[in-house]
Amino acid sequence: MDNAANQPMPDKAVLARVKPLTTLPRRPLVLNNRDFHWITEKICGIVEGPAPMWWWVCFVLSLFLASFLGVGLFWLVSTGVGVWGLRSPVFWGWDIVNFVWWIGIGHAGTLISAVLCLLRQKWRTAINRSSEAMTIFAVMCAGIFPLFHVGRVWYAWWLFPIPNVNDIWPNFRSPLEWDVFAVSTYFTVSVLFWYMGMVPDLGALRDRAIKPWRRFFYGTLAMGWRNSTRHWNNYEMAYLILAGLSTPLVLSVHTIVSYDFAASLLPGWHTTIFPPYFVAGAIFSGFAMVLTLVLPLRAMFKLHDLITQYHIDCMCKITLATGSMVGYAYAMEFFIAWYGGNIYEVFTFINRAFGQYGWAYWIMVTCNVVSPQLFWFRKIRENTALVFVIMLFVNVGMWFERFVITATSLANDFLPSSWGYYTPSTVDMFTFFGSMGFFCTLFLLFVRFFPMLPIAEVKHVKPEADPHYHPEGEHDAGHEPVLATVKGGQR
Repeated sequence: MDNAANQPMPDKAVLARVKPLTTLPRRPLVLNNRDFHWITEKICGIVEGPAPMWWWVCFVLSLFLASFLGVGLFWLVSTGVGVWGLRSPVFWGWDIVNFVWWIGIGHAGTLISAVLCLLRQKWRTAINRSSEAMTIFAVMCAGIFPLFHVGRVWYAWWLFPIPNVNDIWPNFRSPLEWDVFAVSTYFTVSVLFWYMGMVPDLGALRDRAIKPWRRFFYGTLAMGWRNSTRHWNNYEMAYLILAGLSTPLVLSVHTIVSYDFAASLLPGWHTTIFPPYFVAGAIFSGFAMVLTLVLPLRAMFKLHDLITQYHIDCMCKITLATGSMVGYAYAMEFFIAWYGGNIYEVFTFINRAFGQYGWAYWIMVTCNVVSPQLFWFRKIRENTALVFVIMLFVNVGMWFERFVITATSLANDFLPSSWGYYTPSTVDMFTFFGSMGFFCTLFLLFVRFFPMLPIAEVKHVKPEADPHYHPEGEHDAGHEPVLATVKGGQR
């Protein structure tokens, strides 16, 4: 009897007694049990319905602000780069600051779409389309500044590897040349990725269109999409390939942008921490801009069932993580300057914090390091108004980070008699705020004419999309559920 009692119980008997939890409960990605038809109607209704009054107000204001960009660039080209606030010793000003800031904002789209897609993070589906559009428009704004920074913008084509009759070849050892290749590659892949993901939804809008111009417009963009199995196989393969191509760009593009500074010998720039530091900062600022754009749209279009609190919570946590990385990089810069024993490096970083630009440094630290730490608290993450305000602080802080890196290292160089104080000119302000208007104009047009959420992908994260899904109250035995068409079911 004793030997029988000591014998191990069979596996099935053990499982019957302990009743283990096979799957952990997950927070739903679509609330209120919305069906496929409701998802299609809700997302397509934003595009098909009349534009609300607030959209027209925002569009007119952003278009007016974008006109400042045209005025500033015309003034710049007709007069010369001397109209910028660049003076010896500061020859990099708001132009480079704005370029790095816009490139950083454009990073989140590729991260959300490509990296999270490869990692099978389903919560990305509610925000990836908006972030991809944001990426494209931010890169377009970023490209303006180095293009006009060269002075004679009509010679900008010399940056491409095309020999001409003057035997002028690009300098492949120049970080400016690296930027051309990195940014153009990033922009091309981002456009393909964004457009590829929209093809099924464009086909749905084409089939639903009543007006002839809408049928022609969306039919042309849909490229003959017929929702067949062959089309879906090709689509998923192409989407996966583009995701794989886009993932290295998340690390490479802003790493190359950091080389604009790190490849020099200037104290404050010549440091090996810049590549990972810039990548973390780019993801940080990119996620902040995504929430800055998505939260108002979520409230205006009443998309709370599709962009849930769980999506906001995940993005806040990523912002917290990358913000902590950025704060760690700030601290390590001071440590390495002290540990290296270079008196010029030590002076540069002490001057950043307590010199003539100390006010900008502490704005940067407060916005980028202190404010994201509030996301440790769930009540803060669940308050969308506070989340929106904190993300605005992050956007401001990341701009000041690029300003501090650029201006402080140049304004106080090796010769004290040549020290200066950089002040932006009217043209600097026109081009910067005009670029913000240009960005907002493009994003509002995107919201008006294209689905801001991926219809097929949102349906794919519904429980009904699982082949093993059974309606509530029904059991496996003798029951085979009838599933609606998930990806193609636009009705």
